[in-house]
Amino acid sequence: MASPSVTKLFNYVIFSTLCITLVAVHVSSFQFQVGGDKGWIKPTGNETGTYNMWATENRFHVGDTLYFKYQNDSVLVVNYTEYKNCVVSNPISKFEDGNTVLRFDRYGYFYFISGQPDHCNAGQKLVIRVMVQSEEVETPNSAPSPKAKGDSGDEDGWDSFNWGPPSLNSTIRLSFASYFLTVLGGVLVIFYVFM
Repeated sequence: MASPSVTKLFNYVIFSTLCITLVAVHVSSFQFQVGGDKGWIKPTGNETGTYNMWATENRFHVGDTLYFKYQNDSVLVVNYTEYKNCVVSNPISKFEDGNTVLRFDRYGYFYFISGQPDHCNAGQKLVIRVMVQSEEVETPNSAPSPKAKGDSGDEDGWDSFNWGPPSLNSTIRLSFASYFLTVLGGVLVIFYVFM
């Protein structure tokens, strides 16, 4: 049997490793505030592309979150057709609490519009492309622009109608850090059990 000081040291190492793991997982995602300090508001004047311009300047990944701050409005998650035509009657999801946080749990395109049709027509709508996590380090390029008028639906292979987790046959690969932390956790549990 190990001495009490060795057991105490081992418990400290396990606790420290768990804390570092939790911090690493938390740091790996980012929260984006839609509209900056102004929040999710109806664009004024000639600002119809404000939200989509902002989206093209950012990189979104699985695990990131969007924070919508608004008053007397709502956020609707819609499909491409409803986005394009500002259809507010049949959203995938509707949020009206004034402080909405949405987490990206899959890659692909996400479409958001205001629940007020006149706000949506004035440009209060947003397309987000969540990138596939690559195991290689790539040089960032600018994000693609939203589809132009005349483009048809989702011919690019992205399933924008599915607001859930990816299917079981998904090709998303876990990052090296996930594998490493899983193996490290298993080793620590084995040491703990046999000490």
